[in-house]
Amino acid sequence: MPVINVSGLATGGAARDDVAARIGAACRAHGFFYVTGHGVDPALVKRLEDLSHRFFGQDEATKMRWRMALGGRAWRGYFPLGGELTSGRPDWKEGLYLGTELPEDHPLVRARTPVHGPNLFPEIDGLRETILAYMDAVTRLGHRLMEGIALSLGLPADYFASRYTADPLILFRIFNYPTQPVPEGMDVHWGVGEHTDYGLLTILHQDDVGGLQVRTPEGWIEAPPVAGSFVCNIGDMLDRMTGGLYKSTPHRVTRNTSGRDRLSFPLFFDPHFEARVRRIEGLAGADALDDSAARWDRANVHAFNGKYGDYLLAKVSKVFPQLRDEVL
Repeated sequence: MPVINVSGLATGGAARDDVAARIGAACRAHGFFYVTGHGVDPALVKRLEDLSHRFFGQDEATKMRWRMALGGRAWRGYFPLGGELTSGRPDWKEGLYLGTELPEDHPLVRARTPVHGPNLFPEIDGLRETILAYMDAVTRLGHRLMEGIALSLGLPADYFASRYTADPLILFRIFNYPTQPVPEGMDVHWGVGEHTDYGLLTILHQDDVGGLQVRTPEGWIEAPPVAGSFVCNIGDMLDRMTGGLYKSTPHRVTRNTSGRDRLSFPLFFDPHFEARVRRIEGLAGADALDDSAARWDRANVHAFNGKYGDYLLAKVSKVFPQLRDEVL
């Protein structure tokens, strides 16, 4: 997969056009690419890694003080090993669900909009501030990358911002893939099973342990860590908007047997919850073919017509069925 220095997106002119063209080529060929020259402080990333290891190193009873059931309709907080499902099977990871920090009196929270609200921050010195700073920095990168994606499609740079992401839905995860063996009797095959992401763009930091795999027409390939980079991939809604010209690519994570715990930080840069997703008109080669027979979930993303929030909730409810029943 290509490694793209995206610093030119900030300079404009020929440099910006060149970066946009490289992003477009990657989106057509793979749906995945690495970015460098992104401007996110490596010291901030390292600080978040260190604090995350401190959190996950605690016993489960302590971590469960911030369990997702306490997050209510915001769906924020901690889930334990095996607590998240992909295609009905438990993944061998634990994690913190987070997102844009909104106070209780925010209009979207007062309206009881799902996946909006305050975060549950574990009581570890500096973790709250570091998470918020990291989300802010990577969200800024997301806005810039979406400008590059718009230009790669021959659209105005603000195409997505003016329609979907002026106030994006930001969902952030801190995942820990322990190296410990799976207990007897658990139907666990993967760190995360095969899936596609739901929204527009995922921006992932992975540590140096590795385990991410991407499905290509030639088969599954490794997406190994590249120091100082983020891995970016297309989500279902960008697939839908581009009529399949830019496809959401299936990926998975192997079970960690490295002898060291693995961290990954995916940030999902998505349309506003209330945004109605529509196909971009006039894109050459955008056939919007029904590929549901080949998809992991047998879904036709091109048949979806409605609010992004409806699509998201339908997907997330399958990941946490118990939480769906209790909260929604």
